[in-house]
Amino acid sequence: MLLAEDDRAVRESLVRALTLEGYDVIAVTNGAQALDGLRDNSPDLVLLDVSMPHVDGLTVCRVLRSEHNQVPVLMLTARTETGDRVAGLDAGADDYLAKPFDLDELFARMRALLRRTQHQGHGQTGANGGSGELLTLDDLQLDPSGRRAVRGDHQLDLSKTEFDLLELMVRNSGIVLDHTTIYERIWHYDFGPDSKNLAVYIGYLRRKTEQDGGTRLLHTVRGVGYVARVERS
Repeated sequence: MLLAEDDRAVRESLVRALTLEGYDVIAVTNGAQALDGLRDNSPDLVLLDVSMPHVDGLTVCRVLRSEHNQVPVLMLTARTETGDRVAGLDAGADDYLAKPFDLDELFARMRALLRRTQHQGHGQTGANGGSGELLTLDDLQLDPSGRRAVRGDHQLDLSKTEFDLLELMVRNSGIVLDHTTIYERIWHYDFGPDSKNLAVYIGYLRRKTEQDGGTRLLHTVRGVGYVARVERS
C-alpha cells in the first residue's frame, strides 16, 4: 500500500502501526512523490493526506482518476467541514477519514476497501457479482462484467464506487434500499446517520445519468433510503 503524509510524526507512526498489522508500506512525503510511487508500483490501497506540499491530495486523486486508475483511495485530513468531505469524494476518493482518528477505525475502513477490491478480483463484479448479463432500467444499460454503463447513446464515465452503487440500485430496481443496507453492501461499513457519503454519490450518479435531459432514475425515499425506478408522467 502507498501512504502519502507530509507530517513526519504522523507518517512514521502510521508506518509502524501498518507494518505491525502486516501491511507492506511505501511511504512518501508529498503529492508529487505519491504520483511517482503510484506509477512505479501497483499498490492495493492508497492512504492520502489532503494537505501536502508541491501537489495536494485532492489533485493527486483527480490525476489518478483522469488516468483511469481505480485503486481504492482513503483520504486523511484535519479538515472536518462537510464541504471538505464533499471535495475529497468529488475528487474521486472512496472514503474520507478526519484527523485525529482511531487506528481501529482506520484499519476497519481499509479492510472494507480491500474486501471490495478482492471481491471483484475473484470473478465477481460490482456490488452483487455478475456473469456477463446485461442490466437495464429504461434506456440505461449496465454491463457488470465489462463495468460499462450506457444511457441512450452516451457512455457514462463512472468511478469504481459510482459503478458499484449504480449496479446495486439497478439490480434491485423497484426495491427501496435503506441507508444501512447500501453502506454495508458498497462500503462494507455503516458510517452512521450523520454521514453524507451516500448522498454525495447519489448526487454524482444523478448528474451523470440525467445529463442531456435524461429522466430521473434514482429517487429519494425520505427517512428510509433510495430506490431505482422509472416514473412515467
